[in-house]
Amino acid sequence: MIHTFVAYVEDLPGVLTRVASLFRRLNINIISLTVGRSERPSLSRLTLVCESPAEAGDRIRANLYKLENVVDVDDIAGAPSVTRELALIKVAATPRNRAQIFDLVEVFRARIVDLTSESLMIEMTGVESKIEGLIEVLREDEGRILEICRSGKLTMRRGHHVSSVVKAMIGSTVAPTDLTQSAEDIAAGATVEPE
Repeated sequence: MIHTFVAYVEDLPGVLTRVASLFRRLNINIISLTVGRSERPSLSRLTLVCESPAEAGDRIRANLYKLENVVDVDDIAGAPSVTRELALIKVAATPRNRAQIFDLVEVFRARIVDLTSESLMIEMTGVESKIEGLIEVLREDEGRILEICRSGKLTMRRGHHVSSVVKAMIGSTVAPTDLTQSAEDIAAGATVEPE
């Protein structure tokens, strides 16, 4: 089963080494790992995708949470979520085949971000299967793909807000002393009256 973990980690040296060492000890291969700044000051958001038995999810999550500098962990494998990946693909381009590549890029709703006399660079954001589809079509012409760079998966739960986001949303509609409004109420447009 594919597990997707989202963890908030302190923005300090050595955190990724601890995470990678944990998965090495558990003998679990990391399929994708993406880290970047988050909405929380001094914390980074880590999205990790791995393949392991379904029953191992809780154990992996508990082990991640025990690591030093890990603040919060969520296993969103079975939850409704939105997943995207970014790919940069450099392809060989000549005046003869450039128009064909432009047409292909338009079909896949990608875009050209760099153009030289010998090559062009395609940027594509989407689900993994869409990116794989473009790469497969480009590979039909041998020697066309020169280089591929992919970000790994970025995943976010649909309709689920962490407490800091809910507090920020509430802060704009109610007094800061009353933080009892749920994310569902906020989404529906309801407000909580201060006491």
